[in-house]
Amino acid sequence: MNLTGEGTLLRIFIGESDKSHHHSLSDAIVLAAREHGIAGATVLRGVEGFGANSRYIHSAKLLRLSEDLPLIVEIVDTEEKIQMFLPMMNELIESSGGGALVTLEKVNVIRYTHGKTE
Repeated sequence: MNLTGEGTLLRIFIGESDKSHHHSLSDAIVLAAREHGIAGATVLRGVEGFGANSRYIHSAKLLRLSEDLPLIVEIVDTEEKIQMFLPMMNELIESSGGGALVTLEKVNVIRYTHGKTE
């Protein structure tokens, strides 16, 4: 796959304890992205944060809250492929019963290679 130039970054902010059909929501999103032929997805674990309800600050510093740290799922591909993936992503988030913050932004892809020469 050759992906250079203008692309789209889909960023999904969720909680570590969010589930979709008895699986981690982040895992479900990454697997769905792979099944849809998306160029790449990465899950980043935050050390501290809070969400829309702002009741608690989730932090790795506090043992009682460290089980629900913030996660960010970043997915990059062409705008067209990201737009086609959005309904599936929304369905997964809806099935989790939780909330999420979802953002889109234009990115300039400098290099995308698999690192192996054939």
